[in-house]
Amino acid sequence: MQQDISLDIKGMTCASCVNRIEKVLKKDPGIASAAVNLATEKARVSFDDSILNPTKVIQLIQKAGYEATLSEGTNNANQKSIFLKKERFLIILSSLLTLPLVLPMIFEPLGFDLMLAPWVQLLLATPVQFFIGARFYKSGLSALKAKTGNMELLVAIGTSAAYGLSIYLLLKNLGHAHHMPHLYFEGSSVIITLVLFGKYLEAKAKFQTTAAIHALQKLQPQTARVNKDGQEVELPVSELKVKDSVIVKPGERIPVDGKIIRGATQVDESLITGESLPVDKKEDDLVVGGSINGNGLIFVEITALGSETMLARIIRMVEDAQTVKAPIQRLVDKVSAYFVPTVILIALLTIIVTGFISGNWETAIINGVAVLVIACPCALGLATPTSIMVGTGVAAKAGILIKDAEALEIAHSVTLVAFDKTGTLTEGKPTLSTLIHFEGTEADILKILATIQSGSEHPLAKAVTDKAKEKNVTYEHATSVTAISGKGLEAEVKGVKYFLGSKKLLADLNISDSTISNVASERENFGETVSFLIRESDKKVLGIVTFKDSIKTSSAETIKKLKSLGIKAMMLTGDNKGSALAVAKELGIDIVRAEVLPQEKSSIIQEHKDKGEIVAMVGDGINDAPALATAHVGMAMSTGTDVAMHSSGITLMRGNPLLIPDAISVSRKTYSKIKQNLFWAFIYNVIGIPLAAFGYLSPVIAGAAMAFSSVSVVTNSLLLRTWKPSVKNNN
Repeated sequence: MQQDISLDIKGMTCASCVNRIEKVLKKDPGIASAAVNLATEKARVSFDDSILNPTKVIQLIQKAGYEATLSEGTNNANQKSIFLKKERFLIILSSLLTLPLVLPMIFEPLGFDLMLAPWVQLLLATPVQFFIGARFYKSGLSALKAKTGNMELLVAIGTSAAYGLSIYLLLKNLGHAHHMPHLYFEGSSVIITLVLFGKYLEAKAKFQTTAAIHALQKLQPQTARVNKDGQEVELPVSELKVKDSVIVKPGERIPVDGKIIRGATQVDESLITGESLPVDKKEDDLVVGGSINGNGLIFVEITALGSETMLARIIRMVEDAQTVKAPIQRLVDKVSAYFVPTVILIALLTIIVTGFISGNWETAIINGVAVLVIACPCALGLATPTSIMVGTGVAAKAGILIKDAEALEIAHSVTLVAFDKTGTLTEGKPTLSTLIHFEGTEADILKILATIQSGSEHPLAKAVTDKAKEKNVTYEHATSVTAISGKGLEAEVKGVKYFLGSKKLLADLNISDSTISNVASERENFGETVSFLIRESDKKVLGIVTFKDSIKTSSAETIKKLKSLGIKAMMLTGDNKGSALAVAKELGIDIVRAEVLPQEKSSIIQEHKDKGEIVAMVGDGINDAPALATAHVGMAMSTGTDVAMHSSGITLMRGNPLLIPDAISVSRKTYSKIKQNLFWAFIYNVIGIPLAAFGYLSPVIAGAAMAFSSVSVVTNSLLLRTWKPSVKNNN
């Protein structure tokens, strides 16, 4: 059986490390897939548990030269804080040792000779090279063992060359202390210090890219108030069980997912939905752990704890989305695989060609060192994942849950959005509008309808049972209820079989009556959904029931926004044509496909894909799941079913359709950042490497450029945090 695990990986420095780990993992026949993310320092691995287990997967990564542990999905902000403190200490120490080597270089043009004795330079540079810089040797050697290369290898070779050249010149001129040539100890030390400083800034910036996840993790309460032996006590959430009851006072954060069993209040659920207005909650309503209780005292029965809570699942989904590679990243990874070997080859050619042409091998080596140090594989590796991380983070904050990076990347190029009607463009809370009976009384027909629908959670069924309760019509439960896909129901009431369904069901039963058709068409023209109650024995239509579902106030603005983005809108609905056309006309939707079965929805989506359209499907029901899975991008309303949400790449955490153009907007912004980052990552190398090869960049300047290239890429990604959704309030 296939098993999926998430791993935390330490020791990665650039895209070459990512390639190496993935290459090692994918070589093993027991591993089905592996995706490693440099920015999150995580890996997602799928393997056959009859061949491997998590321990063996970790051992494979360790053999490649990296540390790996099972990801616990908990807040590791404290660990990162400790790491950053340690890095700060090393940078300060390295700077203190390097500064005396650099100051003479600064004051020499001003006429001050502060050059230190060669042996003092050696004493200062050696701990920087071999103690503070030990990580570069360790990582570089691991890369060589794996027959590959990484950024650390380039730094190790470059600084070793500068340090080694200085030792050679020192030993060669031992007897000429007063005529000692320039040594390059300051070059090797400055490069290591700058690279460390750059990595520190990069790590700090990467930590900010996951700010949305950390913010969500902090919202998970650690304790809950319960009634124990007649007294209120606080207990750790870890000690609670499902079905336990907790007390939540006004203004407190709700500690668990649950159902209100006593009390009423308003709840701020903005952490989940992005909705800024509080939501009214009463008995039997569900509440989400981490949301804030308003002005009422409530008693909540626990329905989910730990990893099964809504907040934990959202965090897990966002983390998974940040781990999985976007399609564009796969191309970058292929380029990165050849990057380090190419740079080493260019550095060797620089040394050989410059040495032979100029005859000055000292200059040739320094130029070669500059080539090694200017190379920026790190910037390439971070260009895409950091943008994805920030993009998914700001989207989650706005109530747009992006479940995979591919959906985020593809959404920017969507040309057609297909909408289900009910619950997406309309409120999804239809009311029974008209009941026409052709036999018996209205109450008789309503009783049969309510009996047939009593066991269903469908919105139309609820409209029928609500009307029966309103009219004080008592009803029972039907027997042998069978769904007729996309057409209606078959049920038995007190030994009599009935059909309840659409026009398609009438056609299947060969029922044709002009009076009935005229009545139905008239109601459809008013935008109503029409159903027919039919007795099976004589195929007689006993009554017509129609439903009215109000259009969401933001639906028209949503269509308008999509059109302004150059995106077409299409309605796909199982509802009758008249109702569909009435809604489409009011909203300005040009393409309408009505009376379609669930399987036909996915076929229509495929038709438009075959025409070259990039299609997004928006739905909320089980019947939308095939179409959501078929579309390039599936967008599910969280107000709908779990099946719909699992079939989609993007979940809209509240029922406002304006989140659809917002999702496309954040995708476009993110993709734009990815392209900008890749441009800068490549331009650093395309311009920097030739300049270094021809001697126009000293190793020190090259080191500074390399160190700050990745920082600039991450900083550019962080600018995505300025993106704002177009709407904050509920529709």
